[in-house]
Amino acid sequence: MILLRLFWEFFKTGLFAVGGGMATLPFLYDISDRTGWFTHQQLADMVAVSESTPGPIGVNMATYVGFVTAGVPGAIVSTLGLVCPSIIIILLVYMFLKAFRNNKYVNAAFYGIRPASAALIAAAGLILVRITFLTNAVAIEGGTPSFGMQWKALALAVVILAGTHLIKKIKNLHPILWIALSAIVGIVFKF
Repeated sequence: MILLRLFWEFFKTGLFAVGGGMATLPFLYDISDRTGWFTHQQLADMVAVSESTPGPIGVNMATYVGFVTAGVPGAIVSTLGLVCPSIIIILLVYMFLKAFRNNKYVNAAFYGIRPASAALIAAAGLILVRITFLTNAVAIEGGTPSFGMQWKALALAVVILAGTHLIKKIKNLHPILWIALSAIVGIVFKF
């Protein structure tokens, strides 16, 4: 039953997450909240690992969640669930697009998908910023939540931003080097 649920959850994610892997993040947060298969912090870790490994981020994260939830069969089923909608839609589009490509409504629909995709990606980015730079909510007197700043993460972000945009000698270093250096800093400073 868990394999069927994994397939269904990731099928829905693949069907509605238009715009690439980062657009899957709001759906993954929803899955986390509803199922408890992983925490928001684990999701942030998944994003970091998925961004630094080969392959599409959405597929990497679906595979990871499936593996953590139900082992190798879960990884396979959740990955298939994520990519099946794309395969089905591509086949349908291929069959019908040639006949309707010059239709003004079809062109308008494709143009209208762009802002929705940008909004999904922006929402995912804001969620990642919150997880990266703010500590978990801590209830203070009166029950009002308070957020603390992750100063080490902010300092690392400022150093990387300065290094990649301002210092000419290191500006053109390969991104893999920045990822490796960030991983080392994370280990040394215990992020």
